[in-house]
Amino acid sequence: MYSTEQKQYFSEELLSWYRRHKRDLPWRRSRNPYHIWISEIMLQQTRVETVIPYFHRFVDKFPTVEALAEAPEDEVLKAWEGLGYYSRARNLQSAVREVQERYGGVVPDTKEEVFALKGVGPYTAGAILSIAYNKPEPAVDGNVMRVLSRYFLIEEDIMKGSTRVLMEKLAKELIPEGAAGDFNQGLMELGAMVCTPKSPHCLTCPVMLHCSGRAAGMEAELPVKKKAKPPRPESRYVALLEGTGGQAGRVLIRQRPAEGLLARMWELPHALAPGAGTAGRDTAQGPDPAPAHEALAEHLAADGLGLGELRWFMPAEHTFSHIHWELDVFLGTVDNPPLLPESSAPLPSHYRWITREEMEQYAFPNVFLRILKAYFKEREGAS
Repeated sequence: MYSTEQKQYFSEELLSWYRRHKRDLPWRRSRNPYHIWISEIMLQQTRVETVIPYFHRFVDKFPTVEALAEAPEDEVLKAWEGLGYYSRARNLQSAVREVQERYGGVVPDTKEEVFALKGVGPYTAGAILSIAYNKPEPAVDGNVMRVLSRYFLIEEDIMKGSTRVLMEKLAKELIPEGAAGDFNQGLMELGAMVCTPKSPHCLTCPVMLHCSGRAAGMEAELPVKKKAKPPRPESRYVALLEGTGGQAGRVLIRQRPAEGLLARMWELPHALAPGAGTAGRDTAQGPDPAPAHEALAEHLAADGLGLGELRWFMPAEHTFSHIHWELDVFLGTVDNPPLLPESSAPLPSHYRWITREEMEQYAFPNVFLRILKAYFKEREGAS
């Protein structure tokens, strides 16, 4: 299907280019499979520049398989805070515990064993096996499919499973003997730095001479990719409840359930709002607090908490893979005699009153971190 000359040229030139021009990234400084595994999980859906400081902090805190396996989940989520897609961290820790129990803390070096680990798909398995163990396994992600689509003029939709199978077979054929790790990283590097999604830098590409996509004038049109369904908008009211009496200066947070979206993370109480999204409005007045009070009061009542008066504080928004939250944040207080902040009666076990300093003890999704930081900054400015 593709000429031997074209494939050989690609493999040789790409490998030579990578070894001369590769970026100095922290996970490339050793063949430690645990570190490579962590980096590949962090790099899913996340830019390299963002990952680097997280990677350093994470391996400093959990330097070995054993350390991560034995760490409390809350500590792991806190170290992951800000990277998003928190199921990645949970799956990583679950898989690391399996490695600790079944393989004595040594990341396995066979395709079957690595692929069986929780959260490890074909790409991550290929990356670990090739980079850490130099096994000739392909590591095909979006960057790699873009490069191969353009170079070999592959017009099949890369969102189809059959196209991925084709790409994995082709990528495996291209791996030079004894250089699987460098070659796969070279493919990733070319996609990240040269063969970019928009405006590819063809004139600096090491394999431009035999690129079929460029020769056909189709480099900007490839790869073919069916558009994903956009995330559905969801409007929510958020309660930023201020402490009084003995809890003055604190705000009320709660822990999410053990299963589902953002499992076991901490947040501000919030409830679904009727109607269209409200984030980004250009007024200082904000929305009418009456419907927010009704929705939040009903929501909090399920936990035995009453709600005082509300006033609008700020809009916020956050996008998940399938949902776009549009939030209106309201300031208020708890209004329930048995559970007032100064009362000795306990809060429900999944609620806490916290100060700004105590935020560091809890793992929050980014959107709630932004809200809390804005609130405490305003309080400091007012004092």
